[in-house]
Amino acid sequence: MTRSRFYIIALLSMTLMGLELTWTRIFSAEFFYTFAFLVLSLAVLGLGLGALTLRLFPALANEKHLPVLLALTTLCTLLGPPAVFLLDVNFSLLFSDWIVVGKFVVVVFALSSAYFCGGLALALIFRHYNKEMPRLYMADLVGAGIGVVLVIVLMNTVGTPQATFLIALPTIVAITLCSRTWLKTLPLLLLLLVVVLMSRAEHLLQAKREERAPVIHTHWDAMAKVKLYQAEDTYQMINIDNVAHTSAYKFDGNWDMPDSLKFEFPINLSRLISEFDSCRYVIIGAGGGGDVVQPLQENAAEVYAVEVIPYLNKMLYDGLLTDFTGRIYQDPRVRVVTEDARAFIRRYNNFFDIIYSSSSNTFAALASGAFALAENYLFTTEAFGDYWDALSANGYMVLEHQVYVPRIISQVKEALIRRGVNDVNAHFAVYDWPQARRNILVLSKRPLSQDKINHLITGDANLSASPFQLLYPAPDSLEHHLVNRIALDGWRAASDSAKTDISPCTDNRPFIAQMGLWKNLQVNKLEKVIPYSDLYGFPLSKMLIVIILIVVLLLVLPLNLLPYFYKGQKLKAIPWLYFFSIGMAFMIVEIVLIQKYTLFIGPPVYSITTVLLTLLSASGLGSRFSIKVPDNLAFIAIAMWLLGDIFLFSYVTSALVHLSQLARILFTVVLIFPLGFFMGMPFPKAALRVGALVDWGFAVNSAAAVLGSTTIMLVAFANGFRAALLIGALFYLLAWILLSRTAAWK
Repeated sequence: MTRSRFYIIALLSMTLMGLELTWTRIFSAEFFYTFAFLVLSLAVLGLGLGALTLRLFPALANEKHLPVLLALTTLCTLLGPPAVFLLDVNFSLLFSDWIVVGKFVVVVFALSSAYFCGGLALALIFRHYNKEMPRLYMADLVGAGIGVVLVIVLMNTVGTPQATFLIALPTIVAITLCSRTWLKTLPLLLLLLVVVLMSRAEHLLQAKREERAPVIHTHWDAMAKVKLYQAEDTYQMINIDNVAHTSAYKFDGNWDMPDSLKFEFPINLSRLISEFDSCRYVIIGAGGGGDVVQPLQENAAEVYAVEVIPYLNKMLYDGLLTDFTGRIYQDPRVRVVTEDARAFIRRYNNFFDIIYSSSSNTFAALASGAFALAENYLFTTEAFGDYWDALSANGYMVLEHQVYVPRIISQVKEALIRRGVNDVNAHFAVYDWPQARRNILVLSKRPLSQDKINHLITGDANLSASPFQLLYPAPDSLEHHLVNRIALDGWRAASDSAKTDISPCTDNRPFIAQMGLWKNLQVNKLEKVIPYSDLYGFPLSKMLIVIILIVVLLLVLPLNLLPYFYKGQKLKAIPWLYFFSIGMAFMIVEIVLIQKYTLFIGPPVYSITTVLLTLLSASGLGSRFSIKVPDNLAFIAIAMWLLGDIFLFSYVTSALVHLSQLARILFTVVLIFPLGFFMGMPFPKAALRVGALVDWGFAVNSAAAVLGSTTIMLVAFANGFRAALLIGALFYLLAWILLSRTAAWK
């Protein structure tokens, strides 16, 4: 076999992995992350269906078709995303309008076409050179790992829309490695198409929507799509991923002003700030810097503006909003921190006087396939334990949110109980802000008096004269309010009557935005499903997962049984089940590790890059040496390492949170690499046994990977990551048993 086949596989895998990341970033921003999850999970099924098609139609298994398949993969890669936006699908009508359903089916086919053609090409090479599978599979995995880094670098340098088209370049290079004379012009034509599409990328990859104001600037990288609206007289509005909004206040930089000209804030924390001689104030999700103004105006000594999206900080520090905001981010009292707020705050003990969080949301900034339902760890039980530890002896945490506060109350109570706090309920108060449709929770290191409660968020004004009303401790008129009942009786006592899921979230189960309940699934609510329905109790995410499961179980997996009805060699039942088991197991472990290590590393873009690059590269190396490692050793090592991750590694990472971000990334590599090394061995071991039937095994494996990526989310929602990892370990043990039945493979 020529060396070019290794390069072709690696280059093709770079494109296919890059596709998944760019498409997810694009569709998460333009169509909301739950719908991106649905579309892309179904689209990735094309990879296995392409391999299955090769098995069903042997005439396609001719190497002369390889350049054409690669060219089709490139063409579909380039034309798929623009086609989706031309269709202009209104996903909110997906369950009530048959025209939208038809458009949705076309969208799935358009996006899956690249994977279908790529799956054909991969399976063709695997089938022809099946005796070289350890090296071929290594090229596949390492190429995918490089693709992760490549696409994130592209998104952060040239922009996400442009990266969507540039990611086709590796496959164009692959075409040049196998093209015949008459096909030599193909790469040049495809390269020209890339240039043309890139010149119109911003226009082609943008959904039609009515903006709140004229958009004067757009920046789109691997973390977020940021849009800046035309300035108002006193503020400038910023939009993030077409969902969240944040404001930047117009300011001339002069703090020496009379009271009549000072900024006024609905949540007035001036009285709290004045309690401290040198107030240290940290903001979770500083956004457009609006929340930084109040502590500066009240003469806080240190203000930590923590924001996970780098571009927002750049805009305020030395970018478009620097002068507009009076250069507040260059104020010597301000510390600008570009990091996940939980990862940052948990490194401090008894340090901050006030921790402030205003409408922070937890949707992952970067995701891939089923990773699109990932969340961060800002609002778990353990998070509030970290915030409590980070507060000074007399400190406060003020948290305002549209929907999370009722669910958070039980987590705050549990966190304080774990810290040995007496009379837990005396340390927090909850307010309603009807005009803004928000609740506000204030957590205090010292027990709160009634007078203190009346002035926590109103400054010197009386609570009765403010826009707020107290929900806990509630007046008699509100004693039956959900918030008061949760605070007094616990979430279980109130759960039956609650419209949303109010069960506490933990670091093992951090899905606070997954608030949908099956009891709220009603036909009349399907007429128009808003993207963030889960926040209000409708089980949108769970319903979409079930749809994917139905497609895989009732359509894709039965299709993978079709070769049994054709003439020729056939996989026996044991090998078929084996490829299915390792496909489920690998994807389960991959997804859970990405989610778990986000807590340790910080920003999702870094955790996804670190985990995927390490896992895929290590697996590729493991594949290369799979012949030399006994079967028993490989599977025992996987099982033991997974048990270590389930029961031990979280304690190790918790003890190392004070390391720098680079050190945390390197330590994550150390923890994942050995596992990845052995996880790369099961597939090539089986491929060498089944020979030319590897294309069928690859098809089953790919279908199982999608099934595993979706099923495990339901498990994680209900039982957490440890249970999910344990299921992954059990699938590997099942595969070990199946592989050990040597006679069943002959």
